[in-house]
Amino acid sequence: MQKIIFNVQGMSCGSCVNTVGKSVYKIEGIITVDVNVAEGLVTVEYDDSQATTDQMIKAIEQHGYAVVDTTSK
Repeated sequence: MQKIIFNVQGMSCGSCVNTVGKSVYKIEGIITVDVNVAEGLVTVEYDDSQATTDQMIKAIEQHGYAVVDTTSK
């Protein structure tokens, strides 16, 4: 299991939480998704044999948000 934190710009409300969370959760291998609008962070735990960070970034950015940085934990 891997953990990654995305710094995301453009999220501002509860709808953003649902949109980003559901979009990332659809990727096979995602274990947990935590969206923190106040800090602009999306924390994802995932199985790196099934999911890639590129898939996650694409899932976030397809809704108009911008991933500006990532941190692996």
